[in-house]
Amino acid sequence: MNISGSARALGQWLLLGAIVGGVCGAASAVFLALLEAATEFRLAHESLVYALPLAGLVLGAVYGRWGASIRGGNNLVLDTVHEGDAVIPLRMAPMVLLGTVLTHLFGGSAGREGTAVQMGASLADQIAWRFRVAPETRRELLAAGIAGGFGSVFGTPLAGTVFGLEVVCVGRLGYEALLPALTAAVVGDLVTRGLGIHHTAYPVPQALALTLPVLGKWLVFAVGIAGVAVAFIEGTHGLKRVLERRVPWLPVRMALGGLGVVGLWKLAGTSDYLGLGVPGILRAFEDVSLPWGTFAWKLVFTVVTLGAGFLGGEVTPLFFIGAALGNVLARLLGLPVDLGAAVGMAALFAAAANTPLALSLMAVELVGASVLPHVAIVATVAYLLTGHRGIYPSQRIARKKLGGPLLDRIVALRDLHAAPRKESEAPR
Repeated sequence: MNISGSARALGQWLLLGAIVGGVCGAASAVFLALLEAATEFRLAHESLVYALPLAGLVLGAVYGRWGASIRGGNNLVLDTVHEGDAVIPLRMAPMVLLGTVLTHLFGGSAGREGTAVQMGASLADQIAWRFRVAPETRRELLAAGIAGGFGSVFGTPLAGTVFGLEVVCVGRLGYEALLPALTAAVVGDLVTRGLGIHHTAYPVPQALALTLPVLGKWLVFAVGIAGVAVAFIEGTHGLKRVLERRVPWLPVRMALGGLGVVGLWKLAGTSDYLGLGVPGILRAFEDVSLPWGTFAWKLVFTVVTLGAGFLGGEVTPLFFIGAALGNVLARLLGLPVDLGAAVGMAALFAAAANTPLALSLMAVELVGASVLPHVAIVATVAYLLTGHRGIYPSQRIARKKLGGPLLDRIVALRDLHAAPRKESEAPR
């Protein structure tokens, strides 16, 4: 490609990436403002939690009637990146936004990354359709939509960029989408902040030198993180399969999930595990007497909420679970509690989503460089120990995590065990 051709390509990606980032940032700003209002209203009117089963019934009926084509959520987005011919319906953005806000209004334990990613991808796909771009350009714009949504909703544009490249295929980075993803993530973050959204400020841990004994502790720490990641993944997917098999009608499944959350709320005797749980994350950085079962309570609340079909993401609940678990493991292993919480919150999501690079960067953007190299070590080891599973079964994989021959074709994690390998190809 000559210089003029390169300049045109650069200009195209900057323009399209900026457009995607702008709409992602505006959507995230609206979403975060509504989410904050819903959370504050629920905290002021706690009895709303009793209506969660009814909210599930209504949301399930709405999705059953108008959301059949978008119920795949993040997995639909990943499938579309790889093989989708149909445009992601535009209604995904407003429906997932409204559904997530209502989930939080009535106390469901869910996050916000899933909503941001789905909004970003659906809006990016509409832009790709409007501009009549080529199929390969469309895939790169979808990655940019993922990056713009993720980066803007958390205020972490670098992590959003890498997440958009890393989440699509386990163990591979799609560098062809680097420029549009970076542009969308940076512009999206600027737009969200420019619209007056303020992100959570996390405590900055003190630096800790990496010595051989500290490294040994982090390896033990990573084993604990991986075990909880597996429990979360298998618990969420397992509950979803059981409910779908035994309760075919979505509204009833969601109503039953709402009843389960209400029951857990009364059993726990606290509202700490409802909604996003950001105060719980901040507490884990400081409280040296945090109850040891805190992470398990949040895990169960979230598994029941998401397994039943309520809308939202996994990141913030996994941050809560990881920070609380990191607090406990740090106390057991003689590590600083604040550093343990920071490493735990990032590494748990890294292991569950198969995105160790993005979450290592995210930890730096959220709490500062003092978290390095510890978070990268724990996230990588936990990612490997978690095995070939993840919260997004539609993630593709071409080679197993620990090496070996290429698979015969790139397959989704959900289909991995049925995929043949190229036995004639030597490991690389």
